[in-house]
Amino acid sequence: MKTYDVSNSDVLLDRAKSVIPGGIFGHYGYSVRDGSPSFFSRSQGAHFWDIDDNEYVDLMCAYGPMILGYNNPVVDEAARKQYAAGNTVSLSAPAMVELAEMLVDMVSDMDWALFGKNGGDSTALAVMIARAATGRNKIVKVHEGYHGVSPWMQDGRPGTIETDIEHVTTVPWNDADAFESLISESPGEIACFISSPYDHPVFRDNELPAEGYWQKMEQLCRQHGIVLIVDDVRSGFRINLAGSHVEYGFTPDLICFGKAIGNGYPLSALMGSDALKETAQEVFFTGTQFFNAAPMAAATATLKELKRVDAAKQMTDFGNRLNTKLVQTATEQGFDLVASGIPAMPYYRLSNVSMKGHFAWIDQCVRRGVYVLGHHNHFVSTEHTDADIERICEVAADAFAALGSVEQYQRKTG
Repeated sequence: MKTYDVSNSDVLLDRAKSVIPGGIFGHYGYSVRDGSPSFFSRSQGAHFWDIDDNEYVDLMCAYGPMILGYNNPVVDEAARKQYAAGNTVSLSAPAMVELAEMLVDMVSDMDWALFGKNGGDSTALAVMIARAATGRNKIVKVHEGYHGVSPWMQDGRPGTIETDIEHVTTVPWNDADAFESLISESPGEIACFISSPYDHPVFRDNELPAEGYWQKMEQLCRQHGIVLIVDDVRSGFRINLAGSHVEYGFTPDLICFGKAIGNGYPLSALMGSDALKETAQEVFFTGTQFFNAAPMAAATATLKELKRVDAAKQMTDFGNRLNTKLVQTATEQGFDLVASGIPAMPYYRLSNVSMKGHFAWIDQCVRRGVYVLGHHNHFVSTEHTDADIERICEVAADAFAALGSVEQYQRKTG
């Protein structure tokens, strides 16, 4: 199988580095690797093309926003219609109210919605509301849990100071006993517990909640007046359209949405219970672009389409078929592939080679037209097809062959 030439991407990346720090920054910067594309030219459905006109089956879905396919005609038409009427105006548009009503009707246990642009807007606002409601300072999150780039989430990265995380404490995933011990050590000090519905860190296997974990966490939060926040930014609408908490059988106080809510249009949402509605009104958190009307219209159309096609079930079914066939493909080539997390957001890892070997396989897949990453969970969409599964597995097999046998690869790499 022929590998792709990405020379135009390489040239443009060099240009970019002269005017943009790093050329490509933020989380997209992690995808810049030798032989990988850096810039796209067009997209459609579940595929995109780079500026060298190479086509890729996209298993990253723009890191999650694409859920109904690139250039979805229903969503794009709703956005165009609102753009024609107005987008950023000196007043809010009815589209905001319509979207809030749609969300409240669709997401279980939530009574109101506020809007921002990125998932980090929702998580930051959620924490502020929790602190305002409780009069407490401490935030508890899962070890290595990611909830945006606010300084309290940065864990000592450049540009932050120690006091940014002074009131942030971590507990292991799936360890309600550790949370209970922390409550005993800091009585009356914890404002909130924030976590994704299941653990999806980078560079390691994803892990679902243990039996009874969320029920125990909810009970502890209720008992001690701690606000329970679910960060559903990444997994929202991919596990259950009524909210991931419904799938796992518990009730949070606040839920953070983003990514897929607008099928690529910039929007996030924070939803909450009536008990926190008054506090949410009092907390000041805003942005110039928070009231863009076109993304709100696009989001309403997205949610309607998700319900119409029963998207969560569709993506779960596709993900299960993909994982089964891909693991089988790996086994036939002598490699052990672990597929962890939920089927609609699989994380892949080769368990019988080093991490270097795992990334080498990932690179070989990308060079043949399947866009995957080695450090991050993947995403599927309603536009992925069985033909895509066949193509993915064909490329994966050829990528394994390029590495040689496990023994050959281990000898080569030491």
